[in-house]
Amino acid sequence: MSKKTLINNYAIHTSDTGSTQVQVALLTAKVIQLSQHLKNHNKDYASQRGLRKILGSRKQLLKYLSHKDPVSYQGLISKLGIRALRSN
Repeated sequence: MSKKTLINNYAIHTSDTGSTQVQVALLTAKVIQLSQHLKNHNKDYASQRGLRKILGSRKQLLKYLSHKDPVSYQGLISKLGIRALRSN
């Protein structure tokens, strides 16, 4: 998916480009892209590090969203098809 399509699908209002939901959707797209890259280039350690950084950023945003707006959080993870955060 293109960046504009993702922004339009997950935006809260018409001029929304930076809400938590949009940021998580964009990071999820990057995670999918990097995962596909690493299937072919499994010794690309720089990309592995980048993937871990992106996953950490996404986890922080999801944690924030789960505390701030649990209903929106549940809708977002089901729409994106990702697992919920552990409740430790």
